[in-house]
Amino acid sequence: MSSVSVKHVSACYIKPKYEVQEAKQPCYLAPMDLMMLNFHYIQKGLLFTKPSHKNDQEFSISKLLQSLKESLSLALVHFYPLAGQLATRISENRHECLIFVDCNKGPGARFIYATLDMSVSEILSPVDVPLVVQSLFDHDRAINHDGHRRPLLSVQVTELKDGVFIGCSMNHVVGDGTSYWQFWKIWSEIHRANGKQLVVSRLPNHKRWFPDGHGPAIPLPFTHPNEFVSRYEVGQLRERFFHFSRDSIARLKAKANKESNTNNISSFQSLSALVWRSIVRANCISEDRITNCTLATNNRHRLNPPLPPEYVGNCVTPTITTTTAGALLAHNLGWVASLLHQSVVNHSDKIVHKIIDGWLQSPFVYRPGKMFDPYSVTMGSSPRFDMYGNEFGFGKAVAVRSGYANKYVGKVTAYPGYEGGGSVDLEICLPPKSMSALESDEEFMAAATV
Repeated sequence: MSSVSVKHVSACYIKPKYEVQEAKQPCYLAPMDLMMLNFHYIQKGLLFTKPSHKNDQEFSISKLLQSLKESLSLALVHFYPLAGQLATRISENRHECLIFVDCNKGPGARFIYATLDMSVSEILSPVDVPLVVQSLFDHDRAINHDGHRRPLLSVQVTELKDGVFIGCSMNHVVGDGTSYWQFWKIWSEIHRANGKQLVVSRLPNHKRWFPDGHGPAIPLPFTHPNEFVSRYEVGQLRERFFHFSRDSIARLKAKANKESNTNNISSFQSLSALVWRSIVRANCISEDRITNCTLATNNRHRLNPPLPPEYVGNCVTPTITTTTAGALLAHNLGWVASLLHQSVVNHSDKIVHKIIDGWLQSPFVYRPGKMFDPYSVTMGSSPRFDMYGNEFGFGKAVAVRSGYANKYVGKVTAYPGYEGGGSVDLEICLPPKSMSALESDEEFMAAATV
């Protein structure tokens, strides 16, 4: 199986179906966008099984590709910045640069057709996510700053023996996970309409948020990419999915609230507490070592006034909870969950403004390679994203998978469970030795299904 590789068959570029007047103006980036220039593209994809024969008509990949291209072209009318590229204006005198989206720059969104001589079961049945899954996405290891010369959106449709994988790579400067899955939703709705008149119920909002008195054009204090661009590679990691049923999560939540003598701790906070404790234990961290649990926190509803859910852009900042490894493991699940809960409660409009105001006084770009340590846990994505609601003529996807992007020791990516109902799938990245220890962790495995 290791010798089997993805073969690219064809590639083209897709532009918005109709001219968009707003696309003639620069799309300026907000502080939470500009911070992300060194992160990787967002890479998520849906795995479908090929439909069974209907009325003796065989599945046609050519018809599927054509319908996907047509619906993507219509979706880009609503998400027109994704058809452009990044651009930079430099002011040598002021030693600054202005990075923005030029919606008319470049050939459009990239669309790739590829093949892979493997079955759906060969993708899903191994204990660890097969390495070949990384090849189901374009923009491998690309960082967002590369959007100056690469498309901001690339779709790769890979035909398997008995299935189809649709992988989407989107520049993380243009939007966060909420924006990303909103794009998927609109594309899916348009595709299902199959050319019929469709009124998109929740149109994207491309008006970027800036604190009062700032924007829309915010320069960075650099004149050359070498001053702020950085890349990172990770060592050997095992990537594995663990499933948590609705009942299992309900038990965790009840346990955490009982031990904390409260009823305010959420399901996800309880699950995150379990994962944090278990990974720290698996990594055999010394008791005096500082460890963090970082939650990617959506700020749309936290701002005052709040932003609409349809806001396109990055509106996420990290909520960081800190303790020592010794304290983390000496206390029970409820104590850890209550720490996480308090951090989330404290993450208010005031805190978000404090973060952004500090950035405006001294703008910077995150350097992911220096941010992450092997003693901590980062919870990314969200089980609230309606990933399985996106269909393209095959019925419901059988699985969600991700690429190489934005992974490192202790990275945990959350997905809704396939069966829904509040179930959750977690994709955990750990060194081989630590993953083996996690697989033997009694507290963790008592809650997980493998």
